[in-house]
Amino acid sequence: MSGDSPVDRQAGVKPRRQRRKVDGLLLLDKPSGITSNAALQKLKWLYGALKAGHTGSLDPLASGMLPLCFGEATKFSGYLLGADKTYLVRARFGARTDTADSDGVVLATTDVRIPDEVALQAALRRLTGPILQVPPMYSALKHQGQRLYEIARAGREVERPARPVEIHSFAVEEFDPVTPLFRVHCSKGTYIRVLIEDLAALLGSLAHVIELRRVGVGSFVAADMLSMEQCLSAASMGQEALDGLLRPLEEVAGQLPLVRLGAREVDLLFCGSQVQAPAGQGAGMVRLHTEAERFFGMGEVMGDGRLLPRRLLARDPAAPGDPFAVTRLSL
Repeated sequence: MSGDSPVDRQAGVKPRRQRRKVDGLLLLDKPSGITSNAALQKLKWLYGALKAGHTGSLDPLASGMLPLCFGEATKFSGYLLGADKTYLVRARFGARTDTADSDGVVLATTDVRIPDEVALQAALRRLTGPILQVPPMYSALKHQGQRLYEIARAGREVERPARPVEIHSFAVEEFDPVTPLFRVHCSKGTYIRVLIEDLAALLGSLAHVIELRRVGVGSFVAADMLSMEQCLSAASMGQEALDGLLRPLEEVAGQLPLVRLGAREVDLLFCGSQVQAPAGQGAGMVRLHTEAERFFGMGEVMGDGRLLPRRLLARDPAAPGDPFAVTRLSL
């Protein structure tokens, strides 16, 4: 039963869809005003996907790149979660809010703004490189099993240990003493709201984020993103057009060194065993190919030359003639 009955439609109930196996990666341009999970669920329903997840949530206020992983792609979500990120952030100087962004309540104000570009550049340099950040109370981190934002909404504050992050670059895109625009390239775990508050403190002022847009994750750039409207338009043209928006999964690991393995070695990795890496291959994460140039996952080369499987795709039961075939995620 489809569930798409006249009664359902009149009641505004979203019709059920036939769930199917969908494998691939979609770089969604999340609009501002919705949660990352809401965006994920909308696309999961649109695709009728059995399994889906996102890598690195964005605040409702924020827009921009939200990688969505479908099916086999979820095995590699941690790689994108741990990738460097690039943001455009506009701040407002002169006020601090409880959430450190414009969705919050103003807690304090000041007449002090950015004195000049020279002072601003000096402060930016002090916040570039390895730094320590104290996570905000309005965050999804847990304290004794409870989310920090739940504690904050209850009107309480708890001590949070500072965490190391790396700010690769912190640059001015548009200078304004009240509402400047910055570009930040940073490591995983960086809170841009905290970065803006720390910048204001160095300048003797207060500030909060009023616009935040993620424009890069790992090697993916803004031009790679697809809007919600583009996805809906493709869906209206049929499943083939919608599936055509998915990116080949190997792109997730595209910056890693490639290791090509013979059938015997591939079989051993799928059995959970280790093999010897090709001579001269340096230690670290690698992407794995069969001799037939099929991408089948990621491995890690150890310092002594052993190659261990880390994330492998499922075998493809539809290719009995090729015992080492794997699911192709480029549809």
